[in-house]
Amino acid sequence: MKIEFTPRSSEGVERHIQVSVPVEAVKDAEEKAARRYASTVRLPGFRPGKAPATVVRKKFGEAIRQEALESLVREAYQEFVEKESIKVAAQPHVHDLKFEEGKPLTFELHLELRPTINLARTNGFRIKRPNAAVTDEQVTQQLEQIRDEKATWTPVTEKPQPGDMVNVEIATAASGDQAGEGKSYPLVLGAGQAIAGIEELIMTAAPGETVERPVKWPEDFPDEAQRGQTKTVRITLNEVKRKSAPTLDDALAREVGDFESLDALKSAVRTDLQRHAEQEVEANVRQQLIDQIISANAFDVPRSWVQQFVQNYAEAYQIPEDQREQFADEFRSMAERQIRRDLVIETIAEKEGLTATEKELDARISEMADKRGANPGQIYAQLEKSGRLKEMERSITEENVFKWLLGRNDVSTDA
Repeated sequence: MKIEFTPRSSEGVERHIQVSVPVEAVKDAEEKAARRYASTVRLPGFRPGKAPATVVRKKFGEAIRQEALESLVREAYQEFVEKESIKVAAQPHVHDLKFEEGKPLTFELHLELRPTINLARTNGFRIKRPNAAVTDEQVTQQLEQIRDEKATWTPVTEKPQPGDMVNVEIATAASGDQAGEGKSYPLVLGAGQAIAGIEELIMTAAPGETVERPVKWPEDFPDEAQRGQTKTVRITLNEVKRKSAPTLDDALAREVGDFESLDALKSAVRTDLQRHAEQEVEANVRQQLIDQIISANAFDVPRSWVQQFVQNYAEAYQIPEDQREQFADEFRSMAERQIRRDLVIETIAEKEGLTATEKELDARISEMADKRGANPGQIYAQLEKSGRLKEMERSITEENVFKWLLGRNDVSTDA
């Protein structure tokens, strides 16, 4: 009663296997299922487990065949995996299943294997480390952002201009028709919250005025049905507010935080920008290195892993169902890149013994506890409860791997 496995096709990590289960094995599976049903089901006129097999088969025939089918497919899959000594990446799929009375059970088994990653080359790569210097212009931009965050909005009585916040009632109708009842909207002019034609119309009115005229919708409007249309638009400008940012001085520095002067705030901003710049540079160097290793050591990634990665992110970002296909198309290449990166790091860590140790984890937790003035045991418990302990282990492992890689490759700094 030997199950026959015939390879159909093989591409990357995918395997298509034709499976044929002989009639004798099918009968045995059906008899086992029938005996199980006979020993457990209750039928009128019979004591539990005493109903004749013919009666049980007649009443539960379809359920018995379904149970037998599931057990045969499961056993065939397990036998093939053990026979070939393969590691499967995800649950298999069954196609073209034929399960006819008195005939062998046949189906095609679709498998995805875990990729085999050899990483024959991990050294000899040349990496460019970008310049992490922070410019005066960047500091100025950050200070202007701080001013903007502390800005206040004050009502004005004049016509609005770009940058003003307005509360406006907008009504639209087909070209030539009279605009109906409007709806109120808060808008910041120039922020792209309304089409250019409507913003231009708003800026012709003073607070309390109503104006109306035809407006043409842009050719790149998101709703294709409305592109290029001309509509009658009526707006009533209810309110205009203008932003007023505070002076960049010592008083603002004290308001922002524990800074004695504007110079102290500038210094803190520069230090913060420098730290972020160095982090970005380090991430850039690591990505260059990983990309070169992947290019030199090609391997396939299971499609099911990529699909699951994309699905997890779609759920995390709460992407609406009708937008998930587009999201998947745009996100798929990034997902595959991240999976390859993780596999390379995991492979090097296992091969070179760089996986985070308990001692390293304890040291990292103690460091966190010292900074917070807390007990290491409390920090450990908090990390474990929030599920971040594994995340910390992965972070330490990744640091170990990149320290090892950077010591084996040429990293030069841009002039």
